[in-house]
Amino acid sequence: MARLFGTDGVRGIANEELSPVLAMQLGQAGAYVLTKEKAHKPTIMVGCDTRISGDMLANALMAGACSVGANCVYVGVLPTPAVAYLTQKYKVDAGVVISASHNPVEFNGIKFFDGNGYKLPDALEDEIEDLIRNDMPDITFPTGTAVGKVKYRTDAREEYVNHVIQSVPIDLDGIRIVVDCAEGAAYYTSVEALKELGASVVAIHNNPDGTNINSNCGSTHMAELQARVVYEKADLGLAFDGDADRLLAVDEHGEIVDGDQIMAIVGNYMRDKGKLKKDTIVATIMSNLGFFLMGRERGLTIEQTKVGDRYVLERMKEIGASLGGEQSGHIIFLDENTTGDGLLSALHLLQVIVDTGKSLSELAGIMEVLPQALVNASVANHKKDKYLEYPEIAEAIRKLEEKFAGEGRVLIRPSGTEPLVRVMIEGKDSQVIRQEAEKLANLIQDIMF
Repeated sequence: MARLFGTDGVRGIANEELSPVLAMQLGQAGAYVLTKEKAHKPTIMVGCDTRISGDMLANALMAGACSVGANCVYVGVLPTPAVAYLTQKYKVDAGVVISASHNPVEFNGIKFFDGNGYKLPDALEDEIEDLIRNDMPDITFPTGTAVGKVKYRTDAREEYVNHVIQSVPIDLDGIRIVVDCAEGAAYYTSVEALKELGASVVAIHNNPDGTNINSNCGSTHMAELQARVVYEKADLGLAFDGDADRLLAVDEHGEIVDGDQIMAIVGNYMRDKGKLKKDTIVATIMSNLGFFLMGRERGLTIEQTKVGDRYVLERMKEIGASLGGEQSGHIIFLDENTTGDGLLSALHLLQVIVDTGKSLSELAGIMEVLPQALVNASVANHKKDKYLEYPEIAEAIRKLEEKFAGEGRVLIRPSGTEPLVRVMIEGKDSQVIRQEAEKLANLIQDIMF
């Protein structure tokens, strides 16, 4: 049976793979595992993004947590980084976010944070999963006054906005910004923070109705934002995803500035200010080859991890780094928050623009983005980790690696959150790498689906 937890919690189609029953079991097992060493009655903070299934799953999870004697604080719709920050600020025992991030509305997910606001290591997730699969053998269910209760809070989003503003206190007067909120959790916090700092804000996709999250908007659908930035004659555009833990940007000409470029811009600025610990940025194997070349040219150390911001975070903690992230826009400023934070990333990027007086297009020239083709192959979810077991696929990958050796890279990996195998090729000729990536993805899909 496939593992419940992927690279970003438990995820699936709500009311199908991710049912209220499973959410309740995750509440029971998660509350038990994360609080079993505590002598006091534990408390868990719960938040969600804007998708329609959020309340259903949040209430099921909180019922499960209460049934094993934990109290819950429900903060409603909040960005994932806000829940992580508030979990540690209020010294509760754990935090939970109900969100499927950038995925379409029919999906949802459940991800846990420990009491310090960090995503759980594999070992703790395995412990939670084992309890569920073995029918909760170690859990007792209290009665009477020992049952947990739920407290509802509506003021938490202001505390998060204040925290981010205090972390990067910049004057944005005269800066015009188009903000795509993805009809998600950033719809209030991002707009409010930028306005408080003095920016002229044009907000788009900031009217969530529960069904429109990530629908042709946000960091996975950038075309409208690109056009709007040019039309508005804005200085830049900012795109969040559904739970606002990632950021992509658009320069004044409508060109996309991705997570690698943002880390290059901000990382060099932090190094020059003496704030980049160990002159090191932690990235994943999926970062553009141009990012690693930039680091080499500018004397920065670029550490590599496998894909997933949780693995970036683990490496950052191991070596004492202050900046890390992914090309997709998950960027972690560990001195200010414990997870990827789209709004915090936006303010750090804006800080460089304000302090240097340079446009975003000028700043983005700090690295050359080499042509990169990423093509997804749809496969059965339980097969996605086994692609190398098929001889025809393994041989096709071997031949591609030979073809691009010395001139690029070939990276194949199963998605941590979706039933996909991702094929990524970097090289000098964008047409050639696109053709080869599509050819291999089609082969994988034909054989494995």
